[in-house]
Amino acid sequence: MARAILMVMDSFGVGAAPDAADFGDAGADTFGHIVAAAAQGRADRAGLRQGPLELPNLDALGLYAATGRRSRFSPRARFGTASERSIGKDTPSGHWEIAGLPVPFAWGYFPKADPAIGDALVDALVSECALPGVLGRGHASGTEIIAALGGESVASGKPILYTSVDSVLQIAAHEVHFGLDRLLQLCVVARRHVDSLNIGRVIARPFVDDGNGGYRRSA
Repeated sequence: MARAILMVMDSFGVGAAPDAADFGDAGADTFGHIVAAAAQGRADRAGLRQGPLELPNLDALGLYAATGRRSRFSPRARFGTASERSIGKDTPSGHWEIAGLPVPFAWGYFPKADPAIGDALVDALVSECALPGVLGRGHASGTEIIAALGGESVASGKPILYTSVDSVLQIAAHEVHFGLDRLLQLCVVARRHVDSLNIGRVIARPFVDDGNGGYRRSA
């Protein structure tokens, strides 16, 4: 039986796709920008790395050749670049297409408004999951909103809801004070309610004490 190993370096783009401007990403090229930064000394870190970027194994597999850069090695693998057919820039769409299932429809997104997560969804979660309420409800960085609202969440018993530029609803709550199993069940209920909004993912973001009087996302 033939076997294949699929390795994905998430968010490691090698150039802007034709529709990049539609998502505010014109000129995107993570690999190229890392190469340039390293060549200019902006990636130097004392005790960690110095000088231009060197990726001998990926180079030998064709990374540099596939992106039109000078290769130090003759690639030992087949290589190429591709632009996805799926409509969107989210992680699941890319992974599904790599596995042979393009996503030809547009995902739903929470609006860039305050609050972004509407009353109908919140009311349903509060009612079905016996919540005293929720916190957040806007676009936010997970690490930042947990640091800002973690204490209030623990004291009030209210989970933190937030979203991002992706098609996602993220729910954060303390592993102990709220309970991990309860958080996961809340996400199951939320998944059912966001289906009608065509939201791609519901993500549980458990957090714990950071040891310094604050809170951090758990491992």
